[in-house]
Amino acid sequence: MARVFKKGRKPYFSLKKEKETEHYAAIDLGTNSCRLVIATPTPSSFHVVETFSKITRLGEGIIQDNQLSKVAMRRTVNTLKVCKSVMDEYAPITHSRFVATAACRRAKNIDEFLSMVQKEVGIKLEIISPKEESRLAVVGCLPLLNRHIKRALVFDIGGGSTEVSLARVTEEGKTFIEGFVSLPYGVVTISEAFPKQEMTNLAYNTIIERTQNILEQFDEKHQIYEAIENQEIQVIGTSGTVTVLGAVHLGLARYNRSAVDGLSISGNEVENVINKIKNMGDTGRRRHRCIGPSKADLTISGCAIIEALLKSFPISEITIADRGIREGILLDLIRNAKHQQKQAKKHFRGHPYFRKKKNEKRKFGEH
Repeated sequence: MARVFKKGRKPYFSLKKEKETEHYAAIDLGTNSCRLVIATPTPSSFHVVETFSKITRLGEGIIQDNQLSKVAMRRTVNTLKVCKSVMDEYAPITHSRFVATAACRRAKNIDEFLSMVQKEVGIKLEIISPKEESRLAVVGCLPLLNRHIKRALVFDIGGGSTEVSLARVTEEGKTFIEGFVSLPYGVVTISEAFPKQEMTNLAYNTIIERTQNILEQFDEKHQIYEAIENQEIQVIGTSGTVTVLGAVHLGLARYNRSAVDGLSISGNEVENVINKIKNMGDTGRRRHRCIGPSKADLTISGCAIIEALLKSFPISEITIADRGIREGILLDLIRNAKHQQKQAKKHFRGHPYFRKKKNEKRKFGEH
């Protein structure tokens, strides 16, 4: 509809439509949970307008036969339907990306699951590689990087795999991954490999030892130990286990993202919190409001991985991130959209008609 404006005494009409709000959406479908975020772009980042997260345990039992179970697939499809209904409330979604990680990479019957999602939900899932998963987690966490530090070691403890990435920020502000390693296990696969309610010390120490061996090889290639010791690298952790550590450290009665995201905890404090969580026992973890029944076994599995990191590197402090792959997707989408708009504007300005008008203004002394 045309809008009427007044210029002096004469009305004139503007047929230009008001710019509609752009909505960006990202889904991170992991081995343990499904996360959705919807946001609008800002000049430097984005503003979150809606989030949704639910534990689906898509990868439940996958270590037995590398198959997604019928029950787990149905749970996840139903959750994705909720995600779709939430996105419909913000239609049109102008830019989106929906990714799936370790469980879907591993599953032999992945085609059956992807077909279910496409048919029943109407979205297309993209199965990403460990390298891309690592990159997105880094991009999502970098806003927490201290501006005086140009390198970061980002660890993302997932349900079926754990990515540890070494990233560097150049003087021009560009980010690149120096190296990464993907541990072939996460909190779900560990808890299923050691199914007792209370993980034995032997099982716990086995995870630490295996993780240390992998990290030792990673360190030999990139000399991470020395760089962390010289405070040249900031350590950032993202995952449910890491945010639980933050909540328990703060003594929160209920989880509070704004209190946890960006919180820095010393290495000694992290060790103390891990010991506190271990001493709670399975019953205590189930009763804890920031852990609960759904995370009781997963949290102790994640603690073993974090303890291995503390034993492998001289970590004086860990920055906790309640962000990761979803935020990385959003920042990617926004940056790409801005680049395309810039290219389109550049192409438009190069049009012969535009150049002719510009030359006419110069000829008659207009500025």
